[in-house]
Amino acid sequence: MSPQTTPGEAPVYLFTGFPGFIGARLLPRLLELVPRSEFRLLVQPKFEAAARQSVGAIEAAHPLARGRLTLVAGDITEERLGMSASDARSLQQELTGTFHLAAVYDLAVKRDVGLKINVEGTRNVVEFLKSAKGFDRLHYVSSAYVSGTARGVYRESDLDVGQGFKNFYEETKFLAEKLVVESGLPQVTYRPGIVVGDSRTGETAKFDGPYFVLSAMEKMPSPGVFLRIGRGRHPVSLVPVDFVIEALARLAASLPPSGRTYHLTDPDPLPAMEIADLMAKAIGKSFVYTPLPLFAAKLLFRPRAVQQFFGMPRESLDYFDHPCRYDTSQATADLRALDVVCPRFPDYVERLVAFYREKKGRVRREAMV
Repeated sequence: MSPQTTPGEAPVYLFTGFPGFIGARLLPRLLELVPRSEFRLLVQPKFEAAARQSVGAIEAAHPLARGRLTLVAGDITEERLGMSASDARSLQQELTGTFHLAAVYDLAVKRDVGLKINVEGTRNVVEFLKSAKGFDRLHYVSSAYVSGTARGVYRESDLDVGQGFKNFYEETKFLAEKLVVESGLPQVTYRPGIVVGDSRTGETAKFDGPYFVLSAMEKMPSPGVFLRIGRGRHPVSLVPVDFVIEALARLAASLPPSGRTYHLTDPDPLPAMEIADLMAKAIGKSFVYTPLPLFAAKLLFRPRAVQQFFGMPRESLDYFDHPCRYDTSQATADLRALDVVCPRFPDYVERLVAFYREKKGRVRREAMV
């Protein structure tokens, strides 16, 4: 990951987005794949206690991590990432690379919050790195849904194709990715799809996305009727968190060329209707699906009380009738060489549902902000 590092030097990486669920799982894998690497974990003061606990858990489970993880108090929404001028210079002088994961992951995010965290936060990271002279690579975690309202096939080489956006999350992640691409910094971008739990255990830290459907299904009588938004034929790009972690870590460690973008999505995604049917069966329900146009569904879900009853925000409805497929040619080719394959949804849906049924009410729905 750091071809400029000379023998004997320990590569040093700035890491944002800790102690988030993906960040806390990605770090141990990176420590395994990049010997002697050290990570400076940028953490907001309000998350410091949780971050220390997470570092302790990582070090207990992975002895090789001991002494290689250092917490740095800061905030991406502030100039110099919230550090003093001297602390910023000291970190800039030792940096080899950066993993920028910090963002607000919430379809219903307000625009000012999305702009502050996703856009201005990324701008601050980029400006900080421009003064890091030995810096080699920015690994930036974006989203497949920078595609916005694009239709048809959205390629890994695509970014601005004249699309609009279904919500402020999509818009602000798109603007943030543009900042990274136009920064002139050496960078690799990773675009996950809709991340669900671990394909092996079902574990997740947040019940959102397709879990909203599980919540709604639980409330409906069975056998019974369930809404089908649109035709139900468009693919939904679900991807398990363990695949995202392994793919990101292995690709980053393989030294991909600067400027490359990877869609970390299912290369053969199932249509919305098939996903819904598999989830219903896994939760023990039987439904007849009644079609409802997307615009009518949005009208139905406009009242906050309806969204609360079904446990499903109005902004999530667009993804049940999203006429866009994500090309994964580059990711599939590079991951095949690394023997990394995306699991198929039918093979792990029952584990997702089992974890949901066991942990519902004890796993958060809201984003960490």
